[in-house]
Amino acid sequence: MNLFVIHEHHARRLHFDLRLEMDGVLKSWAVPKGPSMNPSDKRLAILVEDHPIEYADFEGIIPEGMYGAGEVVIWDKGRYEIVGGSLSEGKLDLVFYGRKLKGAFALARMANKDKEWLFIKKKDKFADSRFVLKTVLKK
Repeated sequence: MNLFVIHEHHARRLHFDLRLEMDGVLKSWAVPKGPSMNPSDKRLAILVEDHPIEYADFEGIIPEGMYGAGEVVIWDKGRYEIVGGSLSEGKLDLVFYGRKLKGAFALARMANKDKEWLFIKKKDKFADSRFVLKTVLKK
């Protein structure tokens, strides 16, 4: 199993960064509305640049004038496994073992798009149709 982290990122606009350890880096997606445990929610996830593995532990402030300026905290962290698909296919079936993210998810590239994916909770015992995203930082 590999490491995952979700950063709550208070930049110009609040968003969440999904980071999956793959091939020695953190493959990263910006998720504007944050992850959801509700299978009815299809969250846009925009593929962004890879980050070094060491970034998984980062919490702090990215200074003004730098890309992504703002406060970053770890929203969730844990392990995950790929149970189907691949990045090159544009579809990953994942199982998360985090404090908040648990169970089966799909990460699927949108048709005819390079960087736009959907991050979707699958129906399983961890699915919650009443899920409400709670931020760590109060802004």
